[in-house]
Amino acid sequence: MVNNDSGYIKRELPKDVGKLGIILFLIGAVTGLIGYFIDPSRASYSYLTSFLFLLSVSVGSLLLVAIEYAANAVWSTPFRRISEFLSSSLPLLIILVIPLLLSVQNLFVWSHGSEVAKDPMLQAKSVYLNTPFFSVRVLVILLIWALFYYLIIKNSRKQDETGDQLLTKKNIKLSVIFIPVFAITLTIQSIDWIMSLESRWFSTMFGVYLFAGITCAALAALALVSVLLKEKGYLHPKITRDHFYSLGTLLFVFICFWGYIAFSQYMLIWYGNLPEETFWFMQRWQGGWIVVSLFIIFGHFVVPFAVLLSHPSKTNLKKLKFISIWILAMHFIDLYWLIMPSMNSNGLHYSFSWMDISFLIAVIGIIIYMFNRMFDKYNLLPVKDPKLQRGLDFHL
Repeated sequence: MVNNDSGYIKRELPKDVGKLGIILFLIGAVTGLIGYFIDPSRASYSYLTSFLFLLSVSVGSLLLVAIEYAANAVWSTPFRRISEFLSSSLPLLIILVIPLLLSVQNLFVWSHGSEVAKDPMLQAKSVYLNTPFFSVRVLVILLIWALFYYLIIKNSRKQDETGDQLLTKKNIKLSVIFIPVFAITLTIQSIDWIMSLESRWFSTMFGVYLFAGITCAALAALALVSVLLKEKGYLHPKITRDHFYSLGTLLFVFICFWGYIAFSQYMLIWYGNLPEETFWFMQRWQGGWIVVSLFIIFGHFVVPFAVLLSHPSKTNLKKLKFISIWILAMHFIDLYWLIMPSMNSNGLHYSFSWMDISFLIAVIGIIIYMFNRMFDKYNLLPVKDPKLQRGLDFHL
């Protein structure tokens, strides 16, 4: 059926898409559960990596929605609903985090009273790093994100029915509030979930580093889904290569930003040469981890930079699809590189496990199923958004 004057026609995805999501989730969840029975500690690290990957795509997509509103952007309006669909897994994080909260002692040294008692540094940090306060912080932040998701997405969907332009103004106000709140809360989450794995290490740039990676992952997910929908004829015919060029340019910018932050963090720690900072990088420059470190340098920055540098590459849908998948894979490897050496720094051979793939498969299944569910229930375009027609008519 035609939903508005722009000529948008709502279509449903094949039912096999939703089934695929369920099957992937069940395979990953069952094999991951077996992993918990075999080796609870190892499974906890694997689950944490995949949980943070899901968090990256979902809350990162909500951030893109907020930026679109706050910046009053036009070209991205036809893409916004895709980011809304990709953020739909965010409320599920409140449930999916429970296994991690029950596995705190498998992950964090500071959760063991015997270790804290013999380490003055852990004792000094115990006011912040303790299980009750940690659990409260995690749950409160996820609830805050879920609340913003509910309010922003509710207004966006309601506008499809009423056409009330005041709903756009409400979402602009919510987005302006959410962006700084997101910056603060993401920094706290990055310290809690990743930095505190090595409770003696610290970096003042770590929150920004994770923000850059999450934004790259969210943009890559948006680009990948947009290209797939375009290839299958689901996107509005007025969404042209000019729109994809702008999307590819934004992805290119954040790849450069990630590279800048990654280098800056390393340079400052190298220049300071303080033992309490340098040991973290030394762990990742030993054994098999040196291979992963070099691969991230080239895979997360050099390859995407080279592929996205030229104008034609940003409008070539096949290249954009390839590099989007590549960037998502590199973000997962980056999270793996951040987390796993804390469990075992003896080399990659001792750290890789089939459980890493199991939980990742489950997360991919969740993303596919939730996207399919939202796609079937709501319009792919914000059909009564006041900026939509200008967004569809956008040309460089």
